[in-house]
This record gives sequence, structure tokens and C-alpha cells, in this order.
Amino acid sequence: MVAVDTNIIVRFLTQDDELQYQKSLEIFQTQNVFIPDTVILETEWVLRSAYKFKPVEICEALRKLFGLPNVYLNNANLLAQSLQWHEAGLDFGDAFHLSNS
Repeated sequence: MVAVDTNIIVRFLTQDDELQYQKSLEIFQTQNVFIPDTVILETEWVLRSAYKFKPVEICEALRKLFGLPNVYLNNANLLAQSLQWHEAGLDFGDAFHLSNS
């Protein structure tokens, strides 16, 4: 299993750089992938701040990513709750921390 960082996830989700996207795609197609909580928090921030994703777009992208059969998370149920709260208007970081308390 490999752990990925924010850059790999952002390249995978945005496809903004073809070469880096292809490398990230290869990782997600050939490896079991662990995504640490801190990477999820940073990914949301990058998608929101740099790419101007709206909350619903962020949640849709993360749900698809988390739904891949080879993606592993610390606690998928808590992340699902965080995404629900974020879509309902709560800041993602706040929703994440609240679901983990």
C-alpha cells in the first residue's frame, strides 16, 4: 500500500497537468492507496482556494475518490458525515473536526 500526498490527489481530480495526471492515474490504477486525514484537509483547501471548487463540487470529487475500491481512509464513516455537513453549509475543516470529536 502507498500513501499519497495532496499533489497526487489534486492532479488526479483536476487533470490540470497531463503528465502529472497520467502519473497519478497510474498510481490509482495499480496500487492500494491510503489517504491520510491531513492530506484530505489540505486537498479540500487547495480545491477551494486555488481551483475555486464549490462545496458541492468538492464533495462530489471526494466521494468519487473515496469510493474507489483500492482507496483506504482512517475512518470512511466520519468522512462521509463531514461531507454531508459541508454540503449543508458547514466549513469542511469544522465539519471534519466535529465529526472526529
